[in-house]
Amino acid sequence: MTRKAFKTRLALPALLAGTALVPGIAQAQTAREIELETRLKALEAAVQDLRGELTAARATASAPIAPTSMNANPMTASSMTASSESPGQSSGATNVAQARPVATKSAPTDGFRVGNTTVKLGGFVRLNAIASRYSGGEVAVGGLGKEFFLPQQIPVGGGFSSQDLLLSARQTRLLFSTATPMNGTDIKTLVEFDFALATAPVGAQRATNPYTPTFRRGFIEYGNLLVGQEWSTFQNIAVLPETTDFVGPLDGTVFNRQALIRYSIPLRTGLTLQVAVENPETETALPANAALVDTDDDRLPDVVARLNWKSTLGDFALAGLARELRTDTLGRGDTAFGWGVSGSGKIPIGKRHDLRFMATYGQGIGRYLGLGYVPDAIYGGTATRLERIDNFAAFAALRIGWTDSIHSTVMGSYQSADYPAGVIVTGLANAKSYGGAGNLFWSPGKGFDIGVEYRHAVRELVSGDTGALDRLEFAFKYGF
Repeated sequence: MTRKAFKTRLALPALLAGTALVPGIAQAQTAREIELETRLKALEAAVQDLRGELTAARATASAPIAPTSMNANPMTASSMTASSESPGQSSGATNVAQARPVATKSAPTDGFRVGNTTVKLGGFVRLNAIASRYSGGEVAVGGLGKEFFLPQQIPVGGGFSSQDLLLSARQTRLLFSTATPMNGTDIKTLVEFDFALATAPVGAQRATNPYTPTFRRGFIEYGNLLVGQEWSTFQNIAVLPETTDFVGPLDGTVFNRQALIRYSIPLRTGLTLQVAVENPETETALPANAALVDTDDDRLPDVVARLNWKSTLGDFALAGLARELRTDTLGRGDTAFGWGVSGSGKIPIGKRHDLRFMATYGQGIGRYLGLGYVPDAIYGGTATRLERIDNFAAFAALRIGWTDSIHSTVMGSYQSADYPAGVIVTGLANAKSYGGAGNLFWSPGKGFDIGVEYRHAVRELVSGDTGALDRLEFAFKYGF
């Protein structure tokens, strides 16, 4: 019973008693009529209250129980019901609003729910069959250059050619993500790993091929903020071409994953600015030695900004990088300023085809290009200061959709390094890398791809010596 209905019932006897006390001399002829009319009005109001209570009770009994939802907020009893009076209704009559079930989202169609969190699992299983021929020697046992295109591991100057056949499922990938409502938006997480980049244990291929999982990405995303390990903001992975290889045009692209703090700022429809501070790491080399050295003496984060533009012409990005290069050993060292710019895009051609490209130039950005094909700078020996290396890298890829399920990509890539003048650089240092590839893919079902690809690539040293790679590769992948 509502509070108003209760008050109405209490008022009924008082109203009747008050009516009995009305002086009857002046109204003796109508006293009974007035009393009956007053009682009738009070009775009508009480009946109307009871009818409202009965309707509310029936609605509550028949209402379905709302399932727990990731977006459902706790409701108080006062917010579940409400009361109102109809226009012109007597103040003695009250309508009790029906209780309403809480509106909730249905169960997720993708993933599963744990408490208030939606969890999704994903990834793919992949087999690569790789037949390679090297013109200038052979790749060391267990070298990653056997498993994907890594231009710095193309042999040069060996005086003989070699062949290699490898079947591997190391590129198989697993990930899981979560989404949990918080303050009106979802806080998201993602963790991803594969088996591709860990050093293979000695004798792995003899019997069991036990490869160690390697961490790829792991981050928290809340609104426009992302913190954790993710692809560098300087890289635009959306333009990477379809390939049987792990990356494809590696020497021509920015390729880097690292810890970062990134904030995205929507400027207008189709235009977004991303700014980030990212993990610094200076890579140097001695003038007389081509081996890369991680100095690990950095004190300022790398700063990146990227402008993303989506239009009817395609998707484009322009990124800028600023960083401090630093080395310090036993109190002696130097600092230098590194910078880079990168432009990339994906232009649709008809319904099935597209053109993808990237061009990058900078000083002291070697570790961001081609998995460190050249260092950021030269230091030590005849180089008493950090001497930056100029880099240029680019690739282009044309995707052709023959049918809805058969498609090809033709791609070419290039990178060159310009070493500082006045510094004697070893002839074994990398100077250029270039090559191309073409493939054919068949996708018989959603997530299932079968492809074959041929690649030719050349590595060139400062001395002018070159080595070539010719590779035929098959890939079978099912994503889930």
